[in-house]
Amino acid sequence: MTFALTFVMALVIAVLATPISMKLAGQWGAIAYPGGRHVHNRPIPRLGGLAIYAAFWIAALVMQEWDKSIWGLFIGSTVILAVGIWDDICEIRPLVKLFCQIAAASLLFFFDFSMDFISLPFVDHPVIFGDLGLSAVGIILMIFWVVGLVNTVNVSDGLDGLAAGICFIVALLLFWSANRIDQVPAAHLTLALAGSLLGFLFFNFPPARVFMGDSGSMFLGYIIGGISIMGLLKTATILGLVFPLLVLGMPVTDLTFAIIRRKLRGQSIATADRGHLHHRLLDAGLTQRQAVLSMYGISACFGVAAVLGAMGQWIWAFAVLLVVFSLLIIILMRQTAKLAVFGRRHSK
Repeated sequence: MTFALTFVMALVIAVLATPISMKLAGQWGAIAYPGGRHVHNRPIPRLGGLAIYAAFWIAALVMQEWDKSIWGLFIGSTVILAVGIWDDICEIRPLVKLFCQIAAASLLFFFDFSMDFISLPFVDHPVIFGDLGLSAVGIILMIFWVVGLVNTVNVSDGLDGLAAGICFIVALLLFWSANRIDQVPAAHLTLALAGSLLGFLFFNFPPARVFMGDSGSMFLGYIIGGISIMGLLKTATILGLVFPLLVLGMPVTDLTFAIIRRKLRGQSIATADRGHLHHRLLDAGLTQRQAVLSMYGISACFGVAAVLGAMGQWIWAFAVLLVVFSLLIIILMRQTAKLAVFGRRHSK
């Protein structure tokens, strides 16, 4: 019953807080204007992340006791939210943003967040870095993991309702995983995240009336990264590192191809472009809503593979992954192949 209350409370607060965030966006100048690589055709407020943040943490505050790790997650996520709001208003430089992300992720170390050990499929015992004389590796991996997820979710925020819907699916699957291994704090947090995202989606699903902005996408990546360390990666089961990665398989694949694509063009990996998966689907003739629903389906397939793997059905999980990866590569390689030819021409 308490799980349901956590979800409903976060949902209701998000519904109430999102219109307030829209008014604040107008007052602070956090507006996304049409043009360039953007696909919307009218100015839209982009401070919805503030509403997601408020709904998530109020629900978490009311529904469970806070220990040291939750306080660390609260402080770090507040820092990353502030950086996102700054970027939504002023559009800070990518390197400055990356430095701030690393600083926010590093804060978690002071609250006992570290990948001291991880568990992997087909390995009977967890890999304990301290036993190998590699204690610092756990800290470095933790920072890399959180910063990586922050940017993975940020990359997926390209269409109305896309990042919110994907993270909603991720939150539900992480709740299933955390509840399955009796990680009650992580289960409550994932349901608070799911409820806040569903409430926000009432305003963000296409056609969107508000965007989450970098304040929202970076906050979501940070929270998902922190919760997965707190509840899943620190549990010596077959879930370990693999489950969160599989659940986020689509944005991870999209980010990987984005890095490859930009390198082929001789550009910085931080350079924005119109080569992401959602751009490819739009170029193929799909509407925004069709593209978003298609990507929800792909994310759900990754989630099914993660659940199958967690239940020990690795052959079926591999079969699902093979199909969905093949589909993604077919879509993404269209643009990458063209850019490879372009690169060879200009290298002569």
